[in-house]
Amino acid sequence: MKYALVKFRIYLLGSKPFTVYTDHASLRTAVNSPHLSDRMARWLAFFAEYNMTVEYKPGRTNVIADALSRRPSEEEPSSLLALSEVRSDLFDRIRGLYSLDPALSRTIDAITAGKSLSTKVVQIGRFTFHDDLLWYIVTPEDAPRVAVPCDPTLRAEIIREFHDTPSGGHFGRDKTYLSVARSFWWPRLYKAVARFVASCGVCQAVKAAPHSQAPLQSLDVPLELWESVSMDFIFGLPSDRAVNTGIFTLVDHASKYLIALPVKASITAEQSARLFFDNVYCHFGLPSSIVSDRDPRFTSHFWRALFELCGTTLNMSSSDHPESDGQTERANRVLEDILRSYALSRPKTWSSMLPTACFAYNTSVHASTGFTPFYAVHLKHPRLPSDVDRPVLSVGGISDDIPRRTAASVEHFASSRESVYYAYARISPVHKRSRPVRPTNTTEEIQTCIRLMT
Repeated sequence: MKYALVKFRIYLLGSKPFTVYTDHASLRTAVNSPHLSDRMARWLAFFAEYNMTVEYKPGRTNVIADALSRRPSEEEPSSLLALSEVRSDLFDRIRGLYSLDPALSRTIDAITAGKSLSTKVVQIGRFTFHDDLLWYIVTPEDAPRVAVPCDPTLRAEIIREFHDTPSGGHFGRDKTYLSVARSFWWPRLYKAVARFVASCGVCQAVKAAPHSQAPLQSLDVPLELWESVSMDFIFGLPSDRAVNTGIFTLVDHASKYLIALPVKASITAEQSARLFFDNVYCHFGLPSSIVSDRDPRFTSHFWRALFELCGTTLNMSSSDHPESDGQTERANRVLEDILRSYALSRPKTWSSMLPTACFAYNTSVHASTGFTPFYAVHLKHPRLPSDVDRPVLSVGGISDDIPRRTAASVEHFASSRESVYYAYARISPVHKRSRPVRPTNTTEEIQTCIRLMT
């Protein structure tokens, strides 16, 4: 009420008698109260300047004034925000070098002029020009790739970005080529990648030579992602700052997605269960089967601890039988190669490189599925430093993105399972011929497939 009298002072002071309606019932008797606080005395002195009477009106009948008093302010409180944008000059350099490439220049001229043209490399129908960049499209379903002009320094820099950087992983010819070809294109790209990888000194120094193994005994191909998981330990690494000397690896059988966590040599079954719960169960749910070796940590104590963490009241149990697919061992070897490539000069920093090594593994195409583990799980490729400032060439509307990705999920997973079946059928005979059975001694580890039951 005092606020309203101050705002309308020039109209009310010295005017005819007027009435103030308020839902503050005690104001009616405040004038006659024998006990006034200093604050109320000041208010009454202020009210005495006006020729008014005060009447009580309940809030439920004083709807208009009550709504106005609660009207949000038109001026929203402002706060200072820091907006940071990442920039790259890669695509600006590509735009500037098109004029120095005769073949791509003619293609751009033909497209802008609306002509039809054939080159020795590819039909012009696969090219489109957008945002001053030439794009190469193999099929309508294929993601557009930026055509890179004929500049040896630029092309070598792009291959180096996908091979030498920590997210590149120092992978071999095929995986590096597929990573580059996901975003860029130029004639004879595969040969250029093969020459680059063959001349990489780090790869020659750290990659282990193939050695004889036992024949492949594959598991059933799972019907769903994270239905079957392999887990294993890698020990004997240099001690890092946290005194970690081992890695706990978890691999999904369907997508080949890898999770690797640094651990101490003294890790217990309960601690292993906590890591499994936090990194697998909390993100993907409980698998129906888990493949592990006969490590003492993977005993009944592990499962009891895991079921307690899940908080289930069901009568959970597990049955085990020996099986092996070599999947985790293969992932371990690749992971060790990546860590050696980047932590060779500083071995004790391996744990800081572990998340990047997992990222490199999960963003490289797996031979048996034909997809990257990252794409198989998330249905999208991650944004890499080479994608900064990369223009977007739309190949479909945003509104149908969710149905399209849902349909793609079913199609890609079915395709992935077929690829795994084909890979097993193709590799197993060759594997058996090239790797004769070795005598098995009693100390050799046997993997165990544990199926969870209620």
